[in-house]
Amino acid sequence: MPSSSAAFRLFGFPVRVGAGFWMFMVLIALTNSSSLGTSGAFTLAALIAAFTLLHELGHAVAARATGAKAEITLAFMAGYASFIPTRTLSRWERVGISFAGPGIQIAVGTIVYALLGGPLTWPIEGLTPTQFAALWAGPVIGVFNLIPILPFDGGNILEQAVDRVSPTHSRRIMIVFTVVVAVGTMLYMATQPNLRGLIIFMAIPLLSVGQIISAGRAHDNRAKGQEALARAEALAWATGDVSRFPPGHVPSPWFRAHQQLQHGHPEVARQLLVAELTDPTIANNWWPPDAAPLRDLEALVDLLPRPLPHGRPFNDFVLSGILLRLGEYQHAATFAAEGYNNGRPAMLAVHVARSAAALGDRDTAVAWLRAASTTAPPHALQIAIDAAPEFEVLRSDPRVAQLLPG
Repeated sequence: MPSSSAAFRLFGFPVRVGAGFWMFMVLIALTNSSSLGTSGAFTLAALIAAFTLLHELGHAVAARATGAKAEITLAFMAGYASFIPTRTLSRWERVGISFAGPGIQIAVGTIVYALLGGPLTWPIEGLTPTQFAALWAGPVIGVFNLIPILPFDGGNILEQAVDRVSPTHSRRIMIVFTVVVAVGTMLYMATQPNLRGLIIFMAIPLLSVGQIISAGRAHDNRAKGQEALARAEALAWATGDVSRFPPGHVPSPWFRAHQQLQHGHPEVARQLLVAELTDPTIANNWWPPDAAPLRDLEALVDLLPRPLPHGRPFNDFVLSGILLRLGEYQHAATFAAEGYNNGRPAMLAVHVARSAAALGDRDTAVAWLRAASTTAPPHALQIAIDAAPEFEVLRSDPRVAQLLPG
C-alpha cells in the first residue's frame, strides 16, 4: 500500500502499518461507543487491532515454516501476510498457511475470552463490554474469516480444493461463487432488521472480486501490449519499418544503433548504445532485439567498450541474453553475475544458470536457478526454464523439479 510504511519488525517479520488501519480502528471505536460505552468501544478496537496482527502473524509463521519469506501489512478494513515461496508449495502447505491465521485467532481469542470470565454456554448472554470485545475480536472474526469465499481465508482454502479438480478455472469458479454467495447473503440480510447493519461486511468480497477482475484485465492488456511491441521490433529488423510501434514505445537502441552502423556511423552507434545501456534516466520503452540476425548483434557488441557497461537490470538482462545467443557463455555468465550482485534480480540469475548449463556445469546452473527462485514466482521460473534451450539437460533434474510448480 502506498500509504504504508515499515513500522517495526515482529519475530523477524517486517510489519507495515497503513494510516487507514488506524482510521478503521477509530471508526470501530466511534460506531460502538453508544452500545459499549467509551471504554468498551476502545477495548474492542484495541483487541481487533491486536488479533488482526496475531492473525497475520499466524500466516507469516506458517509461511516461514515452508521456507517462504513473509511480511505483514495492516491496512484499512484488512490485514494480510504476503509471502514469496523459495520452492513450490503443495496444496496442503497452502491450506495450512491459509488456516494458520484464523486458527490462531480463534484459539487465542477463546482463551482470552474464557480468562475474562465469559460464559461458555449457549445462548451467550450477560456479557460485559470487555467480554463482548474479546469474543468478537477473537473467535467470532476468526470464524468469519473461514467463510469459503474470496478474499477470506476460507475462500483460499476452498480454492485449493477447486484447483485440484479444475486447475485452469479455479480462480474463475471462485469469483463466480463469491459473487453469488455475497449477493445472496446481502439480499437475505436486507430482509432481516437485526442483520441489516452487517450488510457492509458482505460488500468486502464484492470489492475484492472487483479488484481481482481489474488486475486480471490489466495483466491481459499488458500482455497484449507486449505482444504488439515484440511484433513491431521484429518487423523493424526484417523490413526497416518502424511505423508499427505502439504509442509511447520506440525501436530498441540495438536497432537504432544498427541503423547508424548501416549508414557508416560506428562511433554514433557506439555512443547511442552506451548511453542507452548505462543512463538510469532513460525509460526502457522498447523490446529486446530477439528477432535480430546474429551477425548484426555481433557487430554491435563488438562496438561496446570493455569491460562491458552495466546499467539497469533490464539492460543487463538484454545484453547478457545477446551474449548467450552469440554463444559467448563464459562472458555472459560473468556479465550477468556482476549485474546480479548489484540488485539480485531473478532474470539475471537465470542467465547465469543458462550460461553454466551451456558450459556443462549442472551444479552451478542448479545453484543459480535456486537463487532465482528466492524472488521469482514458480510459474515465471517454469516459463524461463521451458523457453531456454540450454536447460534441456536440467529439465529432468529432481533438484530443478523442486523449484517448479507441482
